[in-house]
Amino acid sequence: MLRRFSRSVRVLIAIGAVACALAAQPALAADDAAQSWHYDLWNSLMSPYCPGRSLLDCTSSQAAELREWIAEQEKAGRPREDVEAQLYTQFGDVILQAPKASGFGLAAYVIPVVGVAVGALVLVIFLRRQGGSAQTAPATVAAPPDPELDRRIDEEMRRG
Repeated sequence: MLRRFSRSVRVLIAIGAVACALAAQPALAADDAAQSWHYDLWNSLMSPYCPGRSLLDCTSSQAAELREWIAEQEKAGRPREDVEAQLYTQFGDVILQAPKASGFGLAAYVIPVVGVAVGALVLVIFLRRQGGSAQTAPATVAAPPDPELDRRIDEEMRRG
């Protein structure tokens, strides 16, 4: 009996150890991802060599060199913000996936909001006018039937 119990305990300990190891795996991967920012930067910047593509998706040899340079900067311990600032200074707005929310770039955020607001206002005004015109229209009253026409209809009905 004691052997069975000790064997069961050993199996439970082994299962617990495996479960702990599996649970720790995503945490270790998350720590590695938090320390490694170059891949995220490649994905968040537009390529100055392939218009309309991210730096990660660009197949140009120049883009490959730029990706390598960014990875080297990270390995050297340089902060991501400094690398981004240098790239922005070197390439300008071309590398941004979205315009800055200042200066002329602010128009990219303001114009759609103003357009939606104006469209909603026009729609409200249109619907109020349509609803108001239906309510104020006088109801048409049917004229009383012509007695001569009623008599002729009755005659035709009797014949038919």
